[in-house]
Amino acid sequence: MSTTSRKKTARRQARKTTTTTRSADTPGFAPRAEASQWDRVRVAAATSTVRSQQPKALASAGPAPAPASNIPAVRPAAAPTTDEERGGGGCAAAVSEAGPHALAATCWLDAGTSGPPFSVNVRFVGTRVGVDGAPEPGDRFDQVERVDAITPGQGRVAITTRPSGINPGEWRVTATPVRYFDARHTATSAAAAKIGPRLPRRDLTAHTRLVHLVHGPGVRLAMWPALVGLGVVVAVVLQAVLLARAHVDVPASVAISLGASIVGYLSAKTWYLVQHRKPLRTFIHAGACIQGFLVGAIATMALALAVSGIPVGAFLDATTPGLFFGMAIGRPGCFLTGCCVGRPTTSRWGLWSSDRRVGIRRIPIQLVEAAVALLIGLVTLPLTLAADPPFAGAVFLGAIAAYTLCRQVLFPFRAEPRATSLGRTLALGASALVLLVDVAVAALA
Repeated sequence: MSTTSRKKTARRQARKTTTTTRSADTPGFAPRAEASQWDRVRVAAATSTVRSQQPKALASAGPAPAPASNIPAVRPAAAPTTDEERGGGGCAAAVSEAGPHALAATCWLDAGTSGPPFSVNVRFVGTRVGVDGAPEPGDRFDQVERVDAITPGQGRVAITTRPSGINPGEWRVTATPVRYFDARHTATSAAAAKIGPRLPRRDLTAHTRLVHLVHGPGVRLAMWPALVGLGVVVAVVLQAVLLARAHVDVPASVAISLGASIVGYLSAKTWYLVQHRKPLRTFIHAGACIQGFLVGAIATMALALAVSGIPVGAFLDATTPGLFFGMAIGRPGCFLTGCCVGRPTTSRWGLWSSDRRVGIRRIPIQLVEAAVALLIGLVTLPLTLAADPPFAGAVFLGAIAAYTLCRQVLFPFRAEPRATSLGRTLALGASALVLLVDVAVAALA
């Protein structure tokens, strides 16, 4: 081999050695075979990432296949299992879990214009809408409501059932009314046979609410605290004006009045629990009796006045007009919330109202009592402003006796039956006697 050939061979071997060194030591340089393997790794990792970002409904169909490289696969998120994870928490969940639920389903009837009195049994059957799988005990109810002595001429009648302890949600309710007549008299039996017992069935839709907020039509629960609160404000303001006119310590007197009002409210609810034999756990949601309020408030005022040194008679006389004006404002709240209701009537003077179960034309006894309180307030206000009474407290004593007398006279017109007639008789006699003595002393003076 010549010298020139040997030099060319040496240069070719040197170039091969340099190429081999670069392929082993230079970053980012690889043969075509190795580049293809890394491409497969990148594709497998990208495929795993895309699968992890699919919708949860598709991701839950099955586990993702194993990746083709050593890069760990991203597992799909678990399906939501709680209300908070589904987005149904917050206020809705808090209200749903706050207490037992109930619903109000109302069947409307027409009493007619003629015929004998009758009774009605209404069967309410309810099923919850959207139940998946086997229904639970709280997904259905079956209740019967009975109303007696419905008289033609009483207009529209609303009969409401309030099942409690049921599952919350939307309900589909079927109301089936059946009419019953008194068959003891031939004339009644003939009229009943002519009218017939069947009434139209009603299909209703209702939604559950907290059990203490469920009521039938014509009931406005918020009106009672609103009107009673307004009555308290009016009473305290008028009392302050009259006390300032009589030169009595107004701040101390107003503080005593507000404290007596709080005690009277608690006394009114306690009176209701005792009178209706309700357990103490129902104290917050129980009703209130005006007699209990008067007893508790007057006793508290008498004790506080004796301690503070404020003249009791002057204080009570200045309190009287505002007290009865406040009662005139607050008493219609009972009419609007369905308590202390009057008896059903066919009279043209009757007004449609509800006792939260049966809505029918009734004697508006609550409004009559409000009118009595307003009249007493209008009479006592000029007496308090005109001149000094024959003795301290005479205005207050006469007003309380007059209100008690009128209230006892009106009791028979209420739907609530009295436990005994002896208490009413004694109250009538005592209040009439006190009123006569008070008026006689004032006349002689």
